Amino acid sequence: MGLCSERAMIPMPTGSTSSAVGHARPMTRSALRQAIPLAAFMVAGVCLVTGCGYSSSGLYRQGIKTVYVEMFQSREFRRGIEFQLTEAIRKQIDRSTPYRNAESKERADTIITGEVLEWREATLGRSFATDLPRETAATLIIRYRWQDQRTGKLLVDQPRLVTTVEYVRPVGETVYNARDEAADRMARRVVENMATSW
Repeated sequence: MGLCSERAMIPMPTGSTSSAVGHARPMTRSALRQAIPLAAFMVAGVCLVTGCGYSSSGLYRQGIKTVYVEMFQSREFRRGIEFQLTEAIRKQIDRSTPYRNAESKERADTIITGEVLEWREATLGRSFATDLPRETAATLIIRYRWQDQRTGKLLVDQPRLVTTVEYVRPVGETVYNARDEAADRMARRVVENMATSW
């Protein structure tokens, strides 16, 4: 029988007239007083493990229901990363927050606007045989704002946010893989900044 299903049993004293196997007397007040703190400790432990109904929505600002992510602008002559980033942020909001993506700016409580400042690549290692880049570091730099359209209040104003990823050409990884990963990482950081600071 498992520990969770066992009942507290107090053995009968020697010479008891009861012949029932496993019969026990009711728990005394003294034993009950000792058991209550133990039970409370066990319940607290279960809450730590399971969360006891805790919801991540408590981390986010109350009174906001919708967010509109405006298409990011870009200073880069290489186009495309701004579209990937915008879409990644929208998906991350759906996945990780209690907010909903608004269909239009006019229907949104809040709005996120931003700009890709730079996408740069640096060679970390070269092939001994061909001297071509083998491992490359790609860095994405952006700025963005999150604003409450109803009050005009700036909820987040981030003038510079940086993330770096690496890709290895000989194993088939390309700059497009790096852009996908960089956009996903940056989206997670943007959404993490939407949580309230404690």
